[in-house]
Amino acid sequence: MWFNPIMSAILKSPLHGLLSRSTILISVRGKKSGKTYTTPVNYVRSGDELMMVSFQKRSWWRNLRGGAGVRVRLQGRDREAHAVVAEEPAAVAAGLESLVRASPGYARALGIGLDAAGRPEPGSLAHAAEGRVVVRARLVG
Repeated sequence: MWFNPIMSAILKSPLHGLLSRSTILISVRGKKSGKTYTTPVNYVRSGDELMMVSFQKRSWWRNLRGGAGVRVRLQGRDREAHAVVAEEPAAVAAGLESLVRASPGYARALGIGLDAAGRPEPGSLAHAAEGRVVVRARLVG
């Protein structure tokens, strides 16, 4: 995407505070090439876990199948993490539910309806899971 270099530059700079509450840089090593790819991604933090959502058609998450070590630039600091990706619709829906429970503001952006008690509606979770993956990265140390 054309704006990724701009986002990356801001997140690496002293101005990172403008974006780093909702965006990280995630660096993933290619399993075949060995090359490191760094991508800005929106996230929701819950304790030591970072949750991210991506469209399946994007490629940055594909090297995380089966789990992999990653480096994240989180609020101005480089951190190590172990990331796994959920691709199956039921697992993606469960991940989206966790993400929305941790940060209800994401429900609207993901097209997830909330019931009167503020819980995600199952039908809209299933619909939102279509064509998406959920990545969970557990911070190490």
